[in-house]
Amino acid sequence: MSTATVQNPGLRLTNAFKRTGLLAGIVFASSLMSTLPANAADSVLTDILSSGTLKVGTTGDWDPMTLKDVATNKYKGYDIDVVTELAKDLEVDVEFVPTDWKTLVSGISAGKYHMTGSASVSPARAKAAGFTISYFSLATVPLTLKKNSERFNDWEDLNQEDVTVAATLGTTQEQQVKDFFPNAQKKIVEAPARDFQEVLSGRADAHITSNVEAYKLVAKYPEMMIVPVKEDRARTPIAMLVPQDDQVWINYLNTWIALKTERGFFDELGTKWQLSN
Repeated sequence: MSTATVQNPGLRLTNAFKRTGLLAGIVFASSLMSTLPANAADSVLTDILSSGTLKVGTTGDWDPMTLKDVATNKYKGYDIDVVTELAKDLEVDVEFVPTDWKTLVSGISAGKYHMTGSASVSPARAKAAGFTISYFSLATVPLTLKKNSERFNDWEDLNQEDVTVAATLGTTQEQQVKDFFPNAQKKIVEAPARDFQEVLSGRADAHITSNVEAYKLVAKYPEMMIVPVKEDRARTPIAMLVPQDDQVWINYLNTWIALKTERGFFDELGTKWQLSN
């Protein structure tokens, strides 16, 4: 990807479910999955409908996906709009359950919530939780302070022994920092602390995050900049985390996502939250 492309939010709505023919494929795949052993009475879908409440785990610290207003204790963001619409279609209330990145998956396994908002798809997470189909993708970019503009111009400039790169514990970027920068010093911080705060304070030279969050950060903190790398890295599909063995719930969510994609819901939200051009 060219530098000019990197300086674009780069968010790509997944094309897999944009066409009616592929939507039919999803329905067909779901019908095949229904032959797997699954008891509808044991599904969280039954619990949601009987209790009248959809419980959603959310971190509240990923702009513009999920942000918590500490003054009002309310959430806003792309993810919040998605699950609010889902609850509306289910004809139930939505309850947001506070979580953090390191416990996002374990919260699903422990039954603290029925699903999460957007999460990067990864093999590590798939070992303990299920994923819905994806509804957009993102990539990883590095950020630093503008005063470092001559020092950092590409990925390898950060992969130096005298450079400290930060990441937040439990995020996909935690592993990426280790993979991308074997020679650099790594600083892993635990929520509610965030990696970008380490850069702002001078305790780290750079951090990496999704292109979605990166452009919100540089707009909020004018002293920050995205390192003008030749290409972004680790393009990753985004989906909802759900209980791994609950095929009934997974099938419902996959069908809902496919229908909403076909009807332009995710496109409209992308425009509202400035996730695409």
